[in-house]
Amino acid sequence: MSTLHADVVRRLTDWEPQDHGQQSVKHAILAFLAARPDACERACAPGHITASAVVLDATADHVLLTLHPRVGRWVQLGGHCEPEDSTLVEAALREATEESGIRGLTIDPRPVHIEVHPITCSLGVPTRHLDVRFVVRAPVGAKPVRSAESVDLQWWPVDELPSDVDSIPDLVRRALAMR
Repeated sequence: MSTLHADVVRRLTDWEPQDHGQQSVKHAILAFLAARPDACERACAPGHITASAVVLDATADHVLLTLHPRVGRWVQLGGHCEPEDSTLVEAALREATEESGIRGLTIDPRPVHIEVHPITCSLGVPTRHLDVRFVVRAPVGAKPVRSAESVDLQWWPVDELPSDVDSIPDLVRRALAMR
């Protein structure tokens, strides 16, 4: 078992979600982790752990979303864990920094939300992302720089999100509640 795998198990075991739905997803992900020592590797075709970041500006009035090229919708920043990631928090912060181009981001180490969703990712075959999401704060005056992983990157007022964003409003609400 990798250091990252052990960290994900510990972090989710210690996390106490406030609603029944999140408790159910937590237990399903922990069961998957128990069955799959490779669950943090993107090569794990049945599914794999991913790390996401709900990036809020310094005032928490705006959330940074990326127009994802493969998904075709505005989503939070994040993605696959890499072999050099020793913790899930490290993976989420690395992804947020890479995708936003913003230096000096800070992360709350407590998960804010977890979700399992089907996707055809870089494996080229249908799989599942077992996504653990964290709240990340940008420094005052942060200006995002679009990376090659995004079609667009934009600050959105937390009360004026784009219309096709699935779970983003709930995710933003949860992030704001953690302040």
